[in-house]
Amino acid sequence: MTHPTTDVPDDDSNSTTPSFSELGLSAPVLEAVTEIGYETPSPIQAATIPTLLEGRDVVGLAQTGTGKTAAFALPVLSRIEGGAQKPQALVLSPTRELALQVAEAFESYASKLPKVRMVPIYGGAAYGSQLNSLRRGVDVVVGTPGRIMDHLKRGSLDLSEIKFLVLDEADEMLKMGFAEDVETILADTPKEKQVALFSATMPPQIRRISQQYLNDAAEITVKSTTATAKNISQRYLVVPFHQKVDALTRILEVEEYDGLIIFVRTKSETEQLADKLRARGLSASAINGDIAQNQRERLVSDLKAGKLDILIATDVAARGLDVERITHVVNFDIPTDPESYVHRIGRTGRAGRTGAAISFVTPRERRLLNHIERVTRQPMEQMRLPSVADVNETRLSRFDDAITSALDETARIEAFRDIIDHYVRHHDAQESDVAAALAVVAPGGAPRLRDPHKDPVY
Repeated sequence: MTHPTTDVPDDDSNSTTPSFSELGLSAPVLEAVTEIGYETPSPIQAATIPTLLEGRDVVGLAQTGTGKTAAFALPVLSRIEGGAQKPQALVLSPTRELALQVAEAFESYASKLPKVRMVPIYGGAAYGSQLNSLRRGVDVVVGTPGRIMDHLKRGSLDLSEIKFLVLDEADEMLKMGFAEDVETILADTPKEKQVALFSATMPPQIRRISQQYLNDAAEITVKSTTATAKNISQRYLVVPFHQKVDALTRILEVEEYDGLIIFVRTKSETEQLADKLRARGLSASAINGDIAQNQRERLVSDLKAGKLDILIATDVAARGLDVERITHVVNFDIPTDPESYVHRIGRTGRAGRTGAAISFVTPRERRLLNHIERVTRQPMEQMRLPSVADVNETRLSRFDDAITSALDETARIEAFRDIIDHYVRHHDAQESDVAAALAVVAPGGAPRLRDPHKDPVY
């Protein structure tokens, strides 16, 4: 049984929207939210958080991309007691990617709750670390239905003390064939618990589940207006996972960018990718939830000042990042959530300027791409991977520009002419050969062109 629907427009224009401090969140959770840089709750957060904090069950009808992860994670963490041996909260997500994203969001929101432990459980990963975490005891489990069922059958997951259950993207779980697993998992949890169900649509099967497993639920509908800015060009490149770094390097060679943010899914990936780009001679640094506030401020200051060109970031770490110098956003890992996509690419095209967004899509992620295009109502243009010839042409063009600029420095040019004349007189050499040799010994030297026969990509 559900109450009449509460319709909430998905925009931030309502001046009566409360602040996070007015929603009733616990002090440690509010501190974490403030540190992350969240300022004003999204409409679904403002409507859902107080309802869940009251203990009511909730049915949230909202498109992916309305901020619903925080809408359920913040109240769960505000009411949870850390240090329990058995899980107190279970979040079911349809895909590995979404489970990882939700788990990372929980970790960031729980940064001031040292006793709260969590684990993501999904298929395609080794059982060992998941089993170890469950044996040590966890408070929050975020997982896919299939792997959760595997652990239930093994006896390694005990849901007997679950107080909070979240079904995230319930309609997607049903489309993927998890209906029976979801109902089996629901039946394995205590009758007395709080349930939050989020779904973009309300097909009969979802309606039946909500009526059977939710008690006196408040139904909240957010009318999505998620859209991307018209002044941001949006492209995508289909690229195998293991070739992403080389593809990224080529794109950074040929794109004319000023400041650039590259988004990845996890904190560890920010550091790994920054190391790989620095090894290739690029000015790059990582920014993530583990970065101290003073270091974050220094990185942002360096980006604004042009001392740093590239930031590799997670979604959470980039919240509130407003630097006009950013001309490009690269989704090294395409987000599973259209709202995250909109927020990411909104880091560029600021103050009326044009911006560019490039998303890497592995062959298996085309469904995510289609979903983002459908929700944002803006198709992306497929781009071609720059060839070795493109890279070499760019390097030569930039070297030409450097020479043209140097020709304007009359005094220095005269000094080098004297050097060349002196060498020609004493060594019987051609002026053009001496000029070429000077380019080799000069700082930076001539552009090093790539060999198309030895290039590692494709």
